[in-house]
Amino acid sequence: NTVAGPGSDAAVLKLRVPATDTDTGRGLALVTDGNHLWCGVDPRLGTAHTVAESLANLAVVGARPLALVNCLNFGNPEHPEVMWELSGAVDGMSEACAAFDVPVIGGNVSLYNETEGVDIDPTPVVAMLGMVDELTRRPPGLKLEEGGRLLLLGPTTSNLAGSELAARHGLRGTGALPELDAVAHMAMCNIVRDLVVEDAVIGAHDVGRGGLGAALAEMAIESGVGLRLARIPDAATLFAEAPSRIVLCVSADDLRSVVDRIEAAGVELAQIGLATGERVVIKGVVDVALDDLTSAAQRRLPDALGSGTSQG
Repeated sequence: NTVAGPGSDAAVLKLRVPATDTDTGRGLALVTDGNHLWCGVDPRLGTAHTVAESLANLAVVGARPLALVNCLNFGNPEHPEVMWELSGAVDGMSEACAAFDVPVIGGNVSLYNETEGVDIDPTPVVAMLGMVDELTRRPPGLKLEEGGRLLLLGPTTSNLAGSELAARHGLRGTGALPELDAVAHMAMCNIVRDLVVEDAVIGAHDVGRGGLGAALAEMAIESGVGLRLARIPDAATLFAEAPSRIVLCVSADDLRSVVDRIEAAGVELAQIGLATGERVVIKGVVDVALDDLTSAAQRRLPDALGSGTSQG
């Protein structure tokens, strides 16, 4: 019954009647998200962004949200700052779920997670369940096709607060996360879900951890198709992790109608480039062979483990 499995933005399963095994024509979608780097900067906003990311991950597989469960992982609540983190995370989840009309139907709390007196980052994890009302085809997934036009829905930003890049450069926990515009986020998810259900896009992928650069790389690796982007303002724009952004790949023939529909929905939109060739090229920032990118993504763990990956 698996329609979309590991590697997808969300898993999708055929929904069958248990007693008769009859296909209902609908699908269940499920996604689990968490980001301790966002929540380490701002527990309230970071948790709200996590809920929003789950909603976007459901949208790109054509699902509407039904409900959410959570696992709230924190350090020692006897430390005042940890209790503040827990309180903020609960507030952020409550505010986001109320704005998106998604009920929280269960969850658990894991406290006292510390090592030698050092608390873990606040790490709320959410699992969101969705419904694909008419499951007539597989969701497009992280797909590029030669000649496909690349669209970025949502804001362009160079704010690196809470990003993977900031953490890798000693800036973990610094800066300020952008506010979440729940109305704009819901509008983006709604139009993307409609386009996916109608088979109007070639590929769709949420922009999350690693920012736009990681999302584009993942699509290129998954598809075996390179891409070319126009010049971007700076490298920070490529790795910023602002909420409410989705990348679409659209055929040249469908581009005008898709752009018109997105603009009519009031969603911010930029035409950013072209899927083509065997290299990933972002003018003035990146120029790398797709084979090298794929090898770095797929071979790093086996190469590090060496003989540990063999059997015998």
